[in-house]
Amino acid sequence: MEYQLASREVIIVAVAVWFVGTFINNRIPLLKRYSIPVAVTGGVLFSIVVMVVRSAFDFTVSLNLELRDLLLLIFFTTIGLSARLRVLLDGGKALVILLIAASTLLVLQNLTGILSALAFGAHPAYGLFGGSVSLAGGHGTAIAWGAIAEDAGLKGARELGLAFATFGLVAGGIVGGPISEYLIKRHGLKPRGPARFISGTEVAPKAQPPLEHVLVTIMLIAICVEAGAIVNKFFADQGITVPGFLTAMIIGIVIGNVCDTAKIKLNLIAIERGGEISLQLFLCMSLMSMQLWTVAQAIGPIVTILALQVTVITLFGVFVVFRAMGRDYDAAVIVGGFTGLGLGATPVGIANMTAVTSKHGPSQKAFLVIPLVGAFFIDIVNALIVKAFIALPIIAETPIP
Repeated sequence: MEYQLASREVIIVAVAVWFVGTFINNRIPLLKRYSIPVAVTGGVLFSIVVMVVRSAFDFTVSLNLELRDLLLLIFFTTIGLSARLRVLLDGGKALVILLIAASTLLVLQNLTGILSALAFGAHPAYGLFGGSVSLAGGHGTAIAWGAIAEDAGLKGARELGLAFATFGLVAGGIVGGPISEYLIKRHGLKPRGPARFISGTEVAPKAQPPLEHVLVTIMLIAICVEAGAIVNKFFADQGITVPGFLTAMIIGIVIGNVCDTAKIKLNLIAIERGGEISLQLFLCMSLMSMQLWTVAQAIGPIVTILALQVTVITLFGVFVVFRAMGRDYDAAVIVGGFTGLGLGATPVGIANMTAVTSKHGPSQKAFLVIPLVGAFFIDIVNALIVKAFIALPIIAETPIP
C-alpha cells in the first residue's frame, strides 16, 4: 500500500521534521558541537522511519515534491536579490581560486570512483556515478547521465547514480560542519567583525522587517521566479539547457543592483529570512524523500566508495582549499560549504555554512563565492570533465558486459 503526501501535507510534515531535528540537535551535544544542520538530522530520521514502516507493514509513504522545486528557485532568488556587483568584483580572485579547486576535486572524485569500480570488478564507467556525476552533480545530473549510460548498455546506472547522490547529500551535511569546526578550533579563528552580513551588506542583527517590506520582498521573489522561467523557456527554445534556479538568481542580481543604483533600499533582513526558510524546507523535503530501501542490495560497495570520497574531499578541503583561500575564518567556513556542494548540493553547502556562522559569526566571503561556484560554474565544468573521462581508453575501449 502506498500513500502520497499532497503538497500542503508535505509542508506540514517538513516543518514538523525541522522542529524534530532542532529538538534532537539541542539534546545531543555532539550534533550541535559539530554544526550538523537541523534539516539533515530531522530529514534523515524521517526517511529511516519510512523505511522501517515499509519493511514492517508493507506501507510506503511518498511525497509530492512540486513545492520543493519552487523553494529551490526562491532560495537562489534571495541570493541574487542580496548580491551586489561591487562585492562580486571584490570576490573575483577568491572565486577563481575556488573554481580551480572545485575543478581539481571533480577529477579526483572520478579517479577515485573509477579505481573503486575496478576494485569491485565492475565496468569503470560505473565509477563516474560514484564520482562527480552523482556527488558534485547531484540528482539531476545523475538522472541525465544515467539515462545516457543505460542507453549505451550500462544497466542500473541511473539507480546507482541516484543512490550515490542521495547518500552524498547526507554525507555532505554531516561532515561539512565538523570540518569547519575542526579548522576554527585548531587555528583559533574568529570572524573579522561582530556585524552580520548578507552578501556583503551590513545589517542590524535584531532588526525586524515591517509588513510592507515583507510583502515587497514576496512580490520581488515572485517576479524573479516568473521572469526566470520566461528566460529559461527562451533558452530552451534555442536548444540551450539552463538550470531554472540559475536564471532566477541572475534576474535577482539584476533587480537587486538596479534598485541599489537607483537608491531604492530593499529590506535585506526580509530577503534573508525568505532565503533561510526556503533553504531549510528544501533540505527537509529532499532528505525526507530518500527511498533508502532502493539501494539496500548495493549498500556495501556504495558505503565503501562514499567513505573513500569523504576522505578525499576532507583531505582536499583541509590541506588545499583552506590554505588556498587564506587560512582564516572565512576559509574555514568555505571548506564546510565546499564539502557540502562537493558531496551533495549547493543548498547543503550553504546549510553547513549557516550552521557554523550562526555559532561563530558571519562570513561575507563564504556566502559570496560558494553559491556562485555551486550554482553555476561547477555544473559546466563537471559536464566537460565527465565527457573527457568518458573519452579515456580505460572507459571507451572497455566492453560493456
